Amino acid sequence: MTPHEALAEIATLLERERSSRYKSKAFRAAADAIAQLTDEQLRDTASLRRRKGIGDSSFAVIQQALAGEVPTYLAELRTRAGVEQESSLRPLLRGDLHSHSDWSDGLTSIDLMVDAARALGHEYLALTDHSPRLRVANGLSAERLREQLAVVAGMSGGGFTLLSGIEVDILDAGALDQEADLLDELDVVVASAHSKLRMERAPMTRRLVTAASGPHVDVLGHVTGRLVEGARGTRPPSEFEPRPVFEACAANGVAVEINSRPERQDPPDELIELALEIGCLFSIDSDAHAPGQLSLLDYGAVRAERLGVPADRIVTTWPLERLQDWTGRAR
Repeated sequence: MTPHEALAEIATLLERERSSRYKSKAFRAAADAIAQLTDEQLRDTASLRRRKGIGDSSFAVIQQALAGEVPTYLAELRTRAGVEQESSLRPLLRGDLHSHSDWSDGLTSIDLMVDAARALGHEYLALTDHSPRLRVANGLSAERLREQLAVVAGMSGGGFTLLSGIEVDILDAGALDQEADLLDELDVVVASAHSKLRMERAPMTRRLVTAASGPHVDVLGHVTGRLVEGARGTRPPSEFEPRPVFEACAANGVAVEINSRPERQDPPDELIELALEIGCLFSIDSDAHAPGQLSLLDYGAVRAERLGVPADRIVTTWPLERLQDWTGRAR
């Protein structure tokens, strides 16, 4: 492998394991720093050491790759990644309806997310950066979202489609945190609650039912908001009556997200089983904030298969035309 390939794979594996964002960004910066260098320039060690973006770790990776070796750090990361999560459902997934770029709180540019989606064989990916109220995540104002739409429009081709979208915050009474006319323009709307997750059961139930019953939502994202592991610690699930929420989803054709991030595992198993019984659609999504995290779909596919979710009830197994017919349904 080339030094550039080695650095990029290290960044991808660090992203997949949700390591420190500073580590993965450092290796992506190093890959960028050498992307245009000739072999001769790469072998000029004195000059390379002085190049911005090249630190001790990335320098060692470059030297080992130039020597025809698998860099030690890359080998360690591959070992740590372990055996891939496998299921018969995973190859049926055609895309992903929940991802983020550096326009909000993602780590990389849109084009790197697109490149990673193409490499995984996705037919489509929805870019769903955050909405304005989520300031901690650099949520997009209406003006910024319109600017992003112009960028998204030029990212498709060659059998791949980048869908315009948003992860819109569900406000306290169930309204959505973006202009209605702008939501109408988007291909995919994922609605999630990010604040007041400890709201009392009755108002939280009304909040989610109202959102799922509105005219804009396609996917109800990480419905309980729980965290079960990871650097952010743990967080209990929100309290609400799940049956009326899932009945509202089923009645309005809204897909319940099976969030593939291992720290979320949201919804819990028993809620997936209830949504399945009620007749809901599902969307297995990565909620990726970096290119390497798009492969987290593996985990969601394993959970869905274990719980007996039929492939045809999962909208991300559908071909693009059927998916677009669904998102364009009468509300």
